[in-house]
Amino acid sequence: MVQIIEQFQKCHVGHPVAKFFGECTGLKIKIDLCFRREKALKRKANFQESKKLEERLQAYRKETNERDYDLTQNL
Repeated sequence: MVQIIEQFQKCHVGHPVAKFFGECTGLKIKIDLCFRREKALKRKANFQESKKLEERLQAYRKETNERDYDLTQNL
């Protein structure tokens, strides 16, 4: 990824006018695809983490509700 970004930057410096006519577009597409893949991986990891958090929260709520129910029964 770093090499592609460096090539893209060199392309922009080396082709100050041609960059506006697609000279560096191929490199830009590669960078965009890499960022999309990285974002998809992060999104998947965040989703899995949120599922774990939701499960822990549900367990806590269940435990709290059961404890509250037991307290009301002993009154």
